[in-house]
Amino acid sequence: QVQLVESGGGLVQAGGSLRLSCVASGRTFSTHTMGWFRQAPGKEREFVTAIRWSSGNTYYADSVKGRFTISRDSAKNTVYLQMNGLKPEDTAVYYCAVSRVAGSRYYATSQYDYWGQGTQVTVSS
Repeated sequence: QVQLVESGGGLVQAGGSLRLSCVASGRTFSTHTMGWFRQAPGKEREFVTAIRWSSGNTYYADSVKGRFTISRDSAKNTVYLQMNGLKPEDTAVYYCAVSRVAGSRYYATSQYDYWGQGTQVTVSS
């Protein structure tokens, strides 16, 4: 089992920045990929970004490319999501997730085995 705890969400004005953190505990040696997803009210959960734990390769949704940056601290079993240039449409609950298996579908929720409880990000206009 892997436990994930997100933090760093909050209320910010458009154009502002937030930094989310996700700390993993438990059987973290099985982590292959960590991802961030988000879910707005009435919408499906969508992919934001992911990072391969070993190689550090990163992937981004087109909607956040150039504004968001994912990074990891292996020693702390922590992944970060730096969000700059926030827009009202970025408002959502943000979830981090762990995938234990290698695969190309890093953008699919079905690829992930463990999920955090989520942290709310609200961007006002």
